Amino acid sequence: MKSKWDVYYIRYSQYLRLERSLSKNSIAAYADDLRKLEQFSEAFFGYQLPEKYTHKQLTQFIEWIATLGFSATTQARIISGIKNFYKFLVIEGDIHENPAELIETPKTIRKLPVFLAVEEIDKMLACIDRSTPEGERNLSMLETLYSCGLRVSELLDLKISDLHLNDDYLKITGKGNKERLVPIGLKAKKLIQNYLNNVRIHLNVKKGNEDVVYLNRRGAKLSRVMVFYIIKDLAHEAGIKKVLSPHTFRHSFATHLVEGGADLRAVQEMLGHESITTTEIYTHIDRQFLRDNILSFHPRNKRKYS
Repeated sequence: MKSKWDVYYIRYSQYLRLERSLSKNSIAAYADDLRKLEQFSEAFFGYQLPEKYTHKQLTQFIEWIATLGFSATTQARIISGIKNFYKFLVIEGDIHENPAELIETPKTIRKLPVFLAVEEIDKMLACIDRSTPEGERNLSMLETLYSCGLRVSELLDLKISDLHLNDDYLKITGKGNKERLVPIGLKAKKLIQNYLNNVRIHLNVKKGNEDVVYLNRRGAKLSRVMVFYIIKDLAHEAGIKKVLSPHTFRHSFATHLVEGGADLRAVQEMLGHESITTTEIYTHIDRQFLRDNILSFHPRNKRKYS
């Protein structure tokens, strides 16, 4: 019976790739959700196939997931993945009624993302040693990451043919292979040009990477982990104690735009968010920013009144 589960993995992955245009990472995440259902099936129902599951049995699966110690956020993601899989089974005609349709996800508290102040970003970038080729690359890379609000995958996948610097924009391929045009500022543009003309031109570019903008010293595409370590080291050198990742620069980009009064729809377009509700998280950050300023600077909150 296990081989039949393998057939579902193959069919489901093909559907996600061809019909939903999802990335390899997203497809792997959905497959991992399905694998948990398979493990539950093996443990309790003798490898019962997914189309045989009832609403009650799927509810038992959700209860089992909760006992494994996953956070509410992780549980919600797994449940979302399973619900998506059962929608696929309906579309494909494997089942006619969806047993997962009425399953509820646990309530999650949406945490405000960590972001950097402009001064903190400037401090980090000032720590970069520009006397080395890698330093010039890193400065260009992080300035572009922040100035354009890119995901790290979008930065690393950026192609020379996607650069329209004379017209002050980049063509970005985001989630689901959706393309968008992102404006680029003068500083980031000059740093990209400097990197291309004075650093990248001297690299021995590996086959298949000829159109990739940012390369390692061996002429190959950079990894996500490498960018993470670059940021981690710069934060340490700049004395910044926040837990940072490449995505922090994207959060900072959006936060600073909202703080500056940018239209939320425009921010949504630049970030490539499918739903405006995803972008609205930055309005909450803005309110927190205002609250912190009021508490810090309002005369009634000064120490002499406490």
